[in-house]
Amino acid sequence: MEVEAQSNQQVKKKMMMGTDRKKSSRRRRCICLSVTAVILSLGMLFLILGLTVFKTKRPVTTVNSISLDDLDLSLDLARLSVRLNVTLDVSVSVENPNRVGFKYTNSTAFLRYKGNDVGEVPIPAGKIGACDTRSLNLTLTLMADRLLSDSNLYSDAASGTLPFQTYIRISGKVRLLFNIHVVTYTTCDLQIDLINRALSNQKCQYKTKL
Repeated sequence: MEVEAQSNQQVKKKMMMGTDRKKSSRRRRCICLSVTAVILSLGMLFLILGLTVFKTKRPVTTVNSISLDDLDLSLDLARLSVRLNVTLDVSVSVENPNRVGFKYTNSTAFLRYKGNDVGEVPIPAGKIGACDTRSLNLTLTLMADRLLSDSNLYSDAASGTLPFQTYIRISGKVRLLFNIHVVTYTTCDLQIDLINRALSNQKCQYKTKL
């Protein structure tokens, strides 16, 4: 009888251990499924936010105005040479339409004549807040020594108009889930009317790359 009782107890213990193992296995399975569901839900949430609210938008650079601050011109008819000093005031605004800040590195604005850089001004690095706009007031001064070798300068000056171009490149990044590199380009073609000492025929083009 004692042997049978012990045998029955052993059987009960084995059944209880088997039941506990099944419960433990089910519990682990439930935990794994719950963790997987949470991870998938968070992934879907980040994906939806990334495609809607936090979708990367292109910063917009706009040239508000270009004005002629200084103009000094003299023609040497005997030597067929030109002495020229030009200073332009350029007002630029950079709009960041993103829900996070836009950091831009040190950049440069150029003054160009016939495709050659004849003046430049540095743009210090900075940050534009979320859905904010930064105004930049730049002064571009012509470096006369860079024009001395250009044979077109005398004929253009004699005609009464000088064609110039301003070129601004701003490079930076927008950080969402990861860094996204952004570059904006602004090019403005213009003419300086030497007789009226004024600017004319201003045309600007804008481009942004992500």
